[in-house]
Amino acid sequence: MNPSDGLNALVLAGRRPGGDALATHAGVSHKALIELGGRTMIERVVAALAAVPQVRRIVISIDQPEVLAPLAGLRAPECAKPVTTMPARASPSASVAAALEHEGTPLLVTTADHALLAPEWLHAFLDACPPQADVAAALARKDAVLSHAPGTQRTYLRFADGEFSGCNLFCFQHPAAAGVVSLWQDLEAHRKSPLRMMLRLGAGTALRYRLGRLRLQDALSRLQGLTGANVQIVEMADGRAAIDVDKPADLELVRALVANS
Repeated sequence: MNPSDGLNALVLAGRRPGGDALATHAGVSHKALIELGGRTMIERVVAALAAVPQVRRIVISIDQPEVLAPLAGLRAPECAKPVTTMPARASPSASVAAALEHEGTPLLVTTADHALLAPEWLHAFLDACPPQADVAAALARKDAVLSHAPGTQRTYLRFADGEFSGCNLFCFQHPAAAGVVSLWQDLEAHRKSPLRMMLRLGAGTALRYRLGRLRLQDALSRLQGLTGANVQIVEMADGRAAIDVDKPADLELVRALVANS
């Protein structure tokens, strides 16, 4: 991505259908309101985004925007960028689809539970996004993650050329990115049927992945064939970029990392 280009940022902060167990565990209505080091997770994420010159405006996708009203970190003078809200849809992919329709591209997307998000990671990600990519997604290698958080339990994509964890950081750079979001919605709709999900991606591709024979670039090529969009990966050097807050153990880990930073 051209560093001089401006873009808007979307933060996914809606509740899961039926509520969020971690929010209940922490005694708040929304996971985004969990405090770390004296600030809520959503304020920490917004502060990181606001520190990036390319970000013009920040949009928070949330089902109850009124819960954000008391947070000083989401408005001036603490936040130097305009912050608005939009209604969260039934799923993350649906929320991104709605944001793309309303905001257009380029659109930077992250999540409210990305509590360790740092401006330098955002700079590195945006600078490394290939300009020809319709969608760029951040991944971190397993060894980079474990070097910062030994023993942490994360979900890894196991390709023939390495194991990677997602970093909840995407840049939808061109309108063709809508094809990727459409596939994402389709996969979410069938998330309780692994067989249908595998068949949607292609039985041959799924089998090669299960056998550990699928290379990352082959997977990206398959995505392009399915969606018509050029999808590229940006590898993050700092493994902490892959650490979000999904369960109590994650919360303890992130609180420890914040305390030691």
